[in-house]
Amino acid sequence: MTELARPTAKRLQRPSWRDSRLVAGVLLVFVAATLGAKAVASADDRVPVWAAATDLVAGDRIDAASFTRVDVLLGDGSVPYLSADAPAPTGSFVVRDVRAGELVPASAVGSPADVDVRRVTVRADSASTAGLARGSRVDVFVTPKAATGSDAEPPRTTRLIEAAGVATVSTTTGGLGANATTSVQLYVPAGTVQDLVEAVDGDARLTLVPVAGSAGGGGA
Repeated sequence: MTELARPTAKRLQRPSWRDSRLVAGVLLVFVAATLGAKAVASADDRVPVWAAATDLVAGDRIDAASFTRVDVLLGDGSVPYLSADAPAPTGSFVVRDVRAGELVPASAVGSPADVDVRRVTVRADSASTAGLARGSRVDVFVTPKAATGSDAEPPRTTRLIEAAGVATVSTTTGGLGANATTSVQLYVPAGTVQDLVEAVDGDARLTLVPVAGSAGGGGA
């Protein structure tokens, strides 16, 4: 009786480096490792800079609460921002408005000699102060007190100051149904302080008109 041929078992062989699947796997691992290394290197390129912790108005004195540190990735040729590698420049002054959360340009900080505004408190009617907030910009219009006498000409309203910065707004309500009084601290150009004080002392009526595009000023 003839014996049937027995199948010969094949031994498993270790994959050769010439195996296309092995080469593809190695390449995938290499690409993933390269991309991960680039991502880590990119994150390491972030630098610490100071950002405004609140709305800063030109004329504000910088204190410990003015800034907050953030780490950002800056592109080539970007605006030079105030580095947080050094302590915040407390005691210096803001020389241009910086909104809350905005990175602080190095050019926005200066010495007292760089500040050309003074803080003046004025009272204005509640209608013209509605919606104003710290950081708003307003034009200040002055209407002198009407002169007495039948032949006196009516007072003429003029714009005294353009785009004054608002530092604070405070409204107090009088007792027994008295009308509310609104006091506004303005950063006024040094050259117009005397004219504004004289207008206030002369009982002139002040009207604050928000500048379009500023905080509380509406659209442009």
